[in-house]
Amino acid sequence: MSTKQKLSHIHLQAADQSLIDGLTKHEQTLSSFVVGSASTKTSDIITALQARITAANAAQSTRATWQAAVKASANERASTHTLVSGVRQTLLVIFAGSIDTLADFGLKPRKDRTPLTPEQQVTAAAKAKATRAARHTMGSKQKKSVKGTVTTIVGAGDPERL
Repeated sequence: MSTKQKLSHIHLQAADQSLIDGLTKHEQTLSSFVVGSASTKTSDIITALQARITAANAAQSTRATWQAAVKASANERASTHTLVSGVRQTLLVIFAGSIDTLADFGLKPRKDRTPLTPEQQVTAAAKAKATRAARHTMGSKQKKSVKGTVTTIVGAGDPERL
């Protein structure tokens, strides 16, 4: 079984151009082709191939334009990141008690998180370890050591399968 290699757009365009060149060179001897029970002129085939090349070139230039626009957008975001972040932080400080006003700016109030005491941290770690054991959760190295076992092997000549 062979696998068909996917050709790049450059190779496809080169193949189309080679077909155009060959058909143009031998247009006098190959005036028409029968494709799918219909007769097609060589000039029509050349026109179709040229249209494929033109469409591919347009796609490439459009892609380049899009990539340039994405890069410009990323550069603009990077250059204004400090300003926008500062404005957000200032708004969070000014309107800290007013959830409705922060929502007008698309912001959520900061969550008050009190740090855990050492006793709470020990309790949380023990609870997490117990949950991991109850769910039989394993890390990647532990998973590698787990192997399945086969109890019986059903062969091709097994009378029960027939």
